[in-house]
Amino acid sequence: MKEHTLQAKTQVIDEIKEKISSSQSMILVDYRGLNVAQLTELRKRYRDAGVDYKVYKNTMMRFAFKDLGLEEFNEYLKGPSAVAFGLDDPVAAAKVTAEFAKTNEKLEIKAGIVDGKVIDFEGVKSLAELPSREVLVAQVLGGLNAPIQGFANVLQGTIRGLAIVLNAIAEEKTA
Repeated sequence: MKEHTLQAKTQVIDEIKEKISSSQSMILVDYRGLNVAQLTELRKRYRDAGVDYKVYKNTMMRFAFKDLGLEEFNEYLKGPSAVAFGLDDPVAAAKVTAEFAKTNEKLEIKAGIVDGKVIDFEGVKSLAELPSREVLVAQVLGGLNAPIQGFANVLQGTIRGLAIVLNAIAEEKTA
């Protein structure tokens, strides 16, 4: 029985380590005080944003953080903790969490990890305020497109001017 329990705990620790390693970000929250309907809504929002939400025991997370060299994160493991893993977008977990916390004061953002760096509450808040990846890509592409579009307009104006001059010459010759 004891060996089975140890194996199950090791499996949970390995799962946590794998999720942290494969995620672009991780947000730690205290969910005390949220009712079932609120938790269901939070889970739905996470799912829609491609964020994985799990509740783990703090002791299991401590072992995982120790194995990954993230012991400084242990100071945030007080009270019940749930973890939101941003799998594809590093901003998604922070954005959904901060947005939900605005209307549900019981959800407390503790800290997070982005690219292997531990960030505090203020860091998570700053991360949540960043535009999404799609918006950033659109802004970069818009910035790259502007000079090209300006150059095309200049060329088009030059060609239009040449066409007017040639048309004037043609009318002059026919007259």
